[in-house]
Amino acid sequence: MTVTVANIIPAKQAEATATTQYTAINCATIVDKFTVTNTTGTAATFTAYIIAPAGIPTAGNTIVSAKSIAPGETYLCPELVGQIIEANYFIQTVAGTPSALTIAASGREVT
Repeated sequence: MTVTVANIIPAKQAEATATTQYTAINCATIVDKFTVTNTTGTAATFTAYIIAPAGIPTAGNTIVSAKSIAPGETYLCPELVGQIIEANYFIQTVAGTPSALTIAASGREVT
């Protein structure tokens, strides 16, 4: 077994439509940190999913549901920290407001 520390989602703005941010390709990934920072002057919502291969975002795979992030707040996403992303599963996110939220995540990829 090999464990590799990885920047699984380099800092980027979250899109306003469900967008795949990370796929655990040929590995399982343990999420160690996931941050969402609101860089605007108004609250914005954040939703995150962990989805099985070929799946779509549904209520059944929602991990964070429309969490309101205050202006200037950095939310540490305790719902995602410690989650295991199985091989070929993926993380999708949605920002309720375009260009409002910056996301970043790190973790350990296990092969």
